Amino acid sequence: MFAGTHTAIITPFRDGQVDEEAFRQLIEKQIAGGVQGIVPVGTTGESPTLDADEHLEVIRIAVDAVAGRIKVIAGTGANSTSEAIHLTEEAETIGVDASLQVTPYYNKPSQEGLFQHFRAIAESTTLPIMLYSVPGRSVVEIAPETAARLAAECDNIISIKEASGRAERVDQLREALPNGFEILSGDDPMTIEFMKRGACGVVSVASNIVPEKVSELVNAMLANDVAKAEAIQAEYFDLLSTLMSVDTNPMPIKAAAALMGICSDEIRLPMLALEGESLEQVRALLHKYSLV
Repeated sequence: MFAGTHTAIITPFRDGQVDEEAFRQLIEKQIAGGVQGIVPVGTTGESPTLDADEHLEVIRIAVDAVAGRIKVIAGTGANSTSEAIHLTEEAETIGVDASLQVTPYYNKPSQEGLFQHFRAIAESTTLPIMLYSVPGRSVVEIAPETAARLAAECDNIISIKEASGRAERVDQLREALPNGFEILSGDDPMTIEFMKRGACGVVSVASNIVPEKVSELVNAMLANDVAKAEAIQAEYFDLLSTLMSVDTNPMPIKAAAALMGICSDEIRLPMLALEGESLEQVRALLHKYSLV
């Protein structure tokens, strides 16, 4: 269901409000660029600083703008199980295709706590669920054994976005999980290595601005054309890596989008718009790739 490229799409703002026009235009850019889906209101979409009404409004806009042309995988996770259930139920009513469920952040639950959290959410919805393990953001990591328990007990938990930055995690997950359970890379620079080990695609930040290139790379890997994929990665590696390393996501990708005229660079506290040397580094990269 999730093979291919899915964009962890930014949420444009203007004067403190969601910029619906810019968001719709960005979605059209993704569709034209050949992605298989978008992931609104994930970390890249600044979900932690959207209130509940805004969160659901962004999902509504995404579903309406996509109009069935690609998948909408709504970020509806939370560090409160009841809140995650509420957001997921509302997203299902709105008409999304699937839900992305991040590991609860700050609470630092045990593996049993993670299991019960995700199982409760899965039992509350018929939506397909993509788990999201991102220890750099949430401290805890979904153990392969926990993912396997969830896959065995919850028919609608069918995928995981793996953002540990460690390729061996794919091997561990592949060994523990049933055939057909889909693994996606959560780190653009790791996509090829993950796919060599059995991942079927990526939830990409870089595809906000270069959807056609990320899609081309992933499609080449899906077609077993590793040489073509590696050539694309070699050409674009500076861009892929810098967007995730020059500062905290989504600050660099939002800066890049602003420099390209996609949206404003407005971002919500406690995040700050990129400036100074970091901004100039992003600007130089965009010039290098003729994106500005």
